[in-house]
Amino acid sequence: MFVIIGRFLCTTKTMSDTTNDPEEQLFLQEMQGVKPLQAKERVELRKGDISQASAAARRLAAQKQPEEQDGNRLQTSEVKRVGPHDVIGYKRPGIQDGVYRKLRLGKYETEARLDLHRRTIDEARRELYRFIQECMSHDIRSVLVLPGKGDRNINDPAVLKSYLVRWLEELDEVQAYHTAQPHHGGSGAFYVLLRKSERKKQAAREQFSKGRL
Repeated sequence: MFVIIGRFLCTTKTMSDTTNDPEEQLFLQEMQGVKPLQAKERVELRKGDISQASAAARRLAAQKQPEEQDGNRLQTSEVKRVGPHDVIGYKRPGIQDGVYRKLRLGKYETEARLDLHRRTIDEARRELYRFIQECMSHDIRSVLVLPGKGDRNINDPAVLKSYLVRWLEELDEVQAYHTAQPHHGGSGAFYVLLRKSERKKQAAREQFSKGRL
C-alpha cells in the first residue's frame, strides 16, 4: 500500500497526458481522485525530556490528591478570629473538672512541645497533625503547642493562633486545651491534653483487674 502511494506521490502524469504504456494508463485511472496523505510534524523527545515530563506529571497528580489522603482533615478555610492576648480554654464532655483545672494551671509535666512560630498556615497544619500522631504512637498525653500571639501583624493579628484553636477542636485525639501560664508562653502557647492510646487503656484495665484480685 505504501509503495503504491509513494508511486502516486512521485508521478506527475494525469489522465490527460498521452502515454502508450497500458499499465501506466491503468494506474492513473485507478488513482484518479485519490488525495495524498498529509505528513504530520513530529516532536522528538530526548530521554531527559521524557523524565522531566514524567516528574511534572507526578507533581501535578500529587497536587490534585485530596488533602485528607493521609488522614489529615484539618480545615484551612476562613476561621473565626481570636485576639493575640485572649485566654482560651476547651474541654470535651466527660473530662473531669479536676483534670481540666490541673491542665489550666500547668500542673502536668510537658512531655513534648511543638513550636509553630513563623510557619505558614499549610505548614502549621501538616506539622500539628504529624506531631499529634507521633505523640499518640508514643503514649504522650501532655504537650505544649506554641503558635505565638501574632500581635506583630497589626493588620491581620493572631492568624495562626486562630487556626490552632479550631484545629485542636477538630482533632479527636485532643481531650482539652488551655492557654498556657506566663512562664510557659502565656497567650502565645497552649497546654494540650491528649486521650489515652489504646495501649495505655489496655494497660490501665489490666492494672485495675490485678488490683481487684
